[in-house]
Amino acid sequence: MDKLWTEIKIGNMTLPHRLAMAPMTRSRANDDGTPGESASLYYAQRASMGLIISEGTQPSEDGQGYLWSPGIYNKGQVEGWKKVTDAVHDAGGYMYIQLMHAGRMSHPDNTPHHRQPVAPSAIAPGVPMFTKAGMQNAPVPRELSVEEIQTTIDDFRKAAACAIEAGADGVEIHGANGYLVHQFISENANTRTDEYGGSIENRARFAIEVAAAVADEIGADRTGFRISPGNQDYVGIDEGENGLDVYRYLIPELAKLNLAYLHVLHLGNDDFLKEVRDMWPNSLLVNRSGRPLEMIDADIEANLADVAPVGAWALANPDLVARLKAGAPLNEPDRTTFFSGDSKGYTDYPFYK
Repeated sequence: MDKLWTEIKIGNMTLPHRLAMAPMTRSRANDDGTPGESASLYYAQRASMGLIISEGTQPSEDGQGYLWSPGIYNKGQVEGWKKVTDAVHDAGGYMYIQLMHAGRMSHPDNTPHHRQPVAPSAIAPGVPMFTKAGMQNAPVPRELSVEEIQTTIDDFRKAAACAIEAGADGVEIHGANGYLVHQFISENANTRTDEYGGSIENRARFAIEVAAAVADEIGADRTGFRISPGNQDYVGIDEGENGLDVYRYLIPELAKLNLAYLHVLHLGNDDFLKEVRDMWPNSLLVNRSGRPLEMIDADIEANLADVAPVGAWALANPDLVARLKAGAPLNEPDRTTFFSGDSKGYTDYPFYK
């Protein structure tokens, strides 16, 4: 694992090693979208991960999908996130806030305005959502007008500015996992017939325009972008038989923006990962689904990745870096406490002694 522990420069950061903390929804924010009381401790405990990518954070009221997810679009939320970024910086880490607009993956009961969710097309995802009243089907969303698409792009831009005001080192645009940006990319979630739907170029347009707006607002060297190519049968997303072709167009277009990094949720198509590596000139983060611990550095050693983001292992082991270096045993993550709750399964995982 020698290469895993070498420094790397990404955007405006110099990271001490090649691990990072992957974004993970924890559903512990306050009702007003400010980070919960223990969020500063939670993230600061894991500052040795080098780069921390926050949980998905909505850029607007329309962007909220889940209960108790944080926002970054008003003054109170900026002040709340400032406490978190200060704590992470004081502990020696860097922090990017992930901007996640849930789009159709929402329910009116979960948002502050209780309006119908929005999406590229009026197509329900066909999955249930957790609400305070229990599990309910995600409803058919309202199709965004072209004018509303422009407003949504501006929401991302303003949220990125708020993140920097809150002390974040940058933002990651969530273009994966079936949320709004991915809904535009996906052929079965986007049946529009205007300039934002139909062809590969049109379905990629929203993602590119969001990335360009954010990079223009805060700097390309503070902007990352996450994708999940080949993410089939997940929250109603089906990219189709030729679904990777849109990424063969999207990735080079994003590369023209000179973003700090591309973050790939890798689902096992190693041949396509090699294509991504060839298409992407800057830092590449690869979160390989189902990767065993002993393979944590395999993509880095094979020159298919520069950084390996870690999810549940970092959640359960705030001192994961020290444990890996020492060959120490790891805490097992308690999946019953992943979403919502108090300090249990959040800030109470023990450090190795």
